[in-house]
Amino acid sequence: MINLNEKRIVVTGGAGFLGSYLVERLRLRGVKEVYVPRSRVYDLIKEANIIRMLSDMKPDIVIHLAAVVGGIGANREHPGEFFYTNLMMGAQLMEQCRLFNVEKFVAAGTICAYPKFTPVPFKEEDLWEGYPEETNAPYGLAKKMMLVQSQAYREQYGFNSIYLLPVNLYGPRDNFILNSSHVIPAIIRKCVDAKRAGQDHITAWGTGSATREFLYADDCAEAILLATERYDKSEPVNIGAGFEISIKELTELIAELTGFKGEIKWDKSKPDGQPRRCLDVTKAENEFGFKAKMDFKEGIINTIEWYEEFGIM
Repeated sequence: MINLNEKRIVVTGGAGFLGSYLVERLRLRGVKEVYVPRSRVYDLIKEANIIRMLSDMKPDIVIHLAAVVGGIGANREHPGEFFYTNLMMGAQLMEQCRLFNVEKFVAAGTICAYPKFTPVPFKEEDLWEGYPEETNAPYGLAKKMMLVQSQAYREQYGFNSIYLLPVNLYGPRDNFILNSSHVIPAIIRKCVDAKRAGQDHITAWGTGSATREFLYADDCAEAILLATERYDKSEPVNIGAGFEISIKELTELIAELTGFKGEIKWDKSKPDGQPRRCLDVTKAENEFGFKAKMDFKEGIINTIEWYEEFGIM
């Protein structure tokens, strides 16, 4: 087990949604040397900037959370950008961490890496049993290449890297910008804004039949730190809560919790995305003792209250 208090830790994407929770939890653990490279100073798409960042910060551990990411709409509009940016960041960062003799590299992958029709619940060994859902494929495959690289580097160089597969995240501080947000913040914003404006309906994407699993961002941060401390194997590990809810049920729950009483209209010209998502989360519990704690309804209430107070940051 690694004692994080003794390490210099770089968290790429540490100023982002998930990263902000991870940095908070590192501080709570008493870790004093935590470094967050900002994109305006270190553009990690460019190798020279990665080298400069590692030279400046001299980390023992790198936790790679930085990503260009969004919901179905953003993935459809920017497939090339999402592929190139995520691929180049991950591949070059891991290579330079190897060359700089970083002790451990923690890669946050994505649930979008799973095949479109993966049997439910998703098991890690099913990861290569088909092509990802089309709208997410460029992003999902770019992030999936870090798993290939991680396993190849462990085999050839003995490089200690691990690969985690977080499910869809939600919580306070999420992205509520509609053209790039994920489903929970998008529905919350639509319901809250419609209620404030006295509108009689909101429009949701797709048919509502697709299912998703959601994990509170602070729970995910704890999972990543437990894996950083305790997990040192090549096999990928799912990070989730182990339940699924349909988008229709989710939308109705958010409408109820926000007090929106208008009609929910479904725009069936928009895609549903992957038909179902629910993870088998037994490996995370067995390997490093992670189990999600946040009650889903309570987490949604926390997220609604945050948006009602702060809006779009």
